[in-house]
Amino acid sequence: MIVTTEDPQHWIRDVVPPGEKRHIQYPISETYQGNNLELPVTIINGEYDGPWLFLSAAIHGDELNGVKVLQKAATRYQPDELHGGLICLHVLNVPGFIAHQRTIPIYDQDLNRAFPGNADGTTAARIAHEIYQRFITHCDIGIDFHTSTRNRTTLFHVRANTDDKRVERLALSFGANIIISGAGSRGMLRKEATDDGVPTIVVEMGKAHRFQSWLIEEALSGIESVMNEYGLLPDREVRWPGWFRVIEATTEKKWIRADNGGLVDMTWGPYPFVYEDDVICKISGHFDQEKNEVRAPFTGLLVGILENPVAVPGHPVCHLVRTDRSTKREIEAEIRRGEFLGYRER
Repeated sequence: MIVTTEDPQHWIRDVVPPGEKRHIQYPISETYQGNNLELPVTIINGEYDGPWLFLSAAIHGDELNGVKVLQKAATRYQPDELHGGLICLHVLNVPGFIAHQRTIPIYDQDLNRAFPGNADGTTAARIAHEIYQRFITHCDIGIDFHTSTRNRTTLFHVRANTDDKRVERLALSFGANIIISGAGSRGMLRKEATDDGVPTIVVEMGKAHRFQSWLIEEALSGIESVMNEYGLLPDREVRWPGWFRVIEATTEKKWIRADNGGLVDMTWGPYPFVYEDDVICKISGHFDQEKNEVRAPFTGLLVGILENPVAVPGHPVCHLVRTDRSTKREIEAEIRRGEFLGYRER
């Protein structure tokens, strides 16, 4: 479909009247052959008035967990139960998704540094502009789903600018136990949307290039909790976190890097929580005559972990975030109860 209205904020109501659900292939760019590159979109316009929520996935084309989350969310909700509306932007970076890569191919442009976009700009800027004007500006709140890049994995957590009370409400209502607070970089969807009055959070979850069912179910529970809090699904329970800790942007965070090349054996675990001087991994050569230990410089959470078991000097092996005493006690209590999610596959 091609939208010709001059008012991008109101075209959705014309195309999808109240009480209807539509699946749309929306043109956002073209191929070398001049064929449309189409963004799959589900629009659910509820029978009753209320706020609009956007969900987005695959802003980096290899980050697939969110794609499955949105497929399930688009199927789960119907217009007759919604007070407001839901927009599922299933794959933002269509060229990257097709090519199985993070950025927009050929030009290596990061779509998540191109918002709110520019109709006369680069490929990424033009795609961002079309998405932003046609969908994001229509909404009241948003959730953008990410995973780690290839060869790494990410702890299930939310990233949000909790200094903004509107964003803090959204982040807490999603129900994740860990929130890393920060405004984000210029050009990020969550930052630009929030600055324009559409509070938006990022959910980080797992690995690139795959579906991880338990993370997908956690994300779906978070979406429903947000919808409950904002009245899209009235009279239902909000999933407030059993405990949560906002880790401020000023908190010490560090990508710990290898000083030696070789084979990497991860020794942390089973939970992604380490104490100062714990051995996180060992790096050895092929003859295994000498192992170089990588130790934690402080007590904290491993929010990102190397998956590919080889490294060269300077290669990141983990992303460690310092925890204060209160957070440390909460995590230790969760571990004792067997309720700390961590990286379940370990």
